[in-house]
Amino acid sequence: MRISSILSAAVLLAASALAQWDPLKTPNIPRTANGKLDMTAPAPKTKDGKPDLSGIWQPPSVKYLINIAADLKADDVPMQPWAADLYKQRRATNGKDDPDAKCLPSSMPRKDGVSSPYKLIQLPDEVVFLYESRTTFRQIFLDGRPIPKDAQPAWDGYSTGHWDGDTLVVETAGFNDLSWLDSNGHPHTDALHLTERFHRRDFGHMEIGITIDDPKAYTKPWSVTEVVNFLPDSELIEYICNENEKDLVHLVGK
Repeated sequence: MRISSILSAAVLLAASALAQWDPLKTPNIPRTANGKLDMTAPAPKTKDGKPDLSGIWQPPSVKYLINIAADLKADDVPMQPWAADLYKQRRATNGKDDPDAKCLPSSMPRKDGVSSPYKLIQLPDEVVFLYESRTTFRQIFLDGRPIPKDAQPAWDGYSTGHWDGDTLVVETAGFNDLSWLDSNGHPHTDALHLTERFHRRDFGHMEIGITIDDPKAYTKPWSVTEVVNFLPDSELIEYICNENEKDLVHLVGK
């Protein structure tokens, strides 16, 4: 595990362990006899019959933050030659140039694997993500608008979504090429088109199917599936990455 991965994981886990709001109980959620969340209860629905994805969610580990392709074989991630060389370089230098380690945005889809919690707010025409990590946000527009053409490249890109049955499908493009897909350094370019499929399979678990389509960096699209867990009886806290930051000087690489 690279130095930056260890530091990132330590900071994120420590942030989540800090005191938050006074003890509270999330209302209107299914509980077992001992008062804990019934993780396998049926997934809720909105008034209009759509799956309700609202709530606070958290990945169970830093597995995909460190390596988004952790469940795949090397051949399943077909990098262009220049991208393979860059990936090897980032691994060999312990990720010393990781923008995330410099408190720059984690970007998507790396943020799907960050182990800090996030709050999902679901509206009829928009879904909003509030991330504890970096105290930032993301907007998914469901009102039929297209992804902007020739928009200023952005760290998180520009996202639109639609429902495919019980699955929220999110399409994102318009990225800059400054971020990494994970702490290990899988690269991407400004040609990245990201597809995420959010499916709440029961009350306590949501699957995120992620497809990376970046013809400048990979010879064909490739996909992974991550799972996040509902986090009850909690609330987000402020997390300012630059505040009292003391790690960067130790990222010396090789």
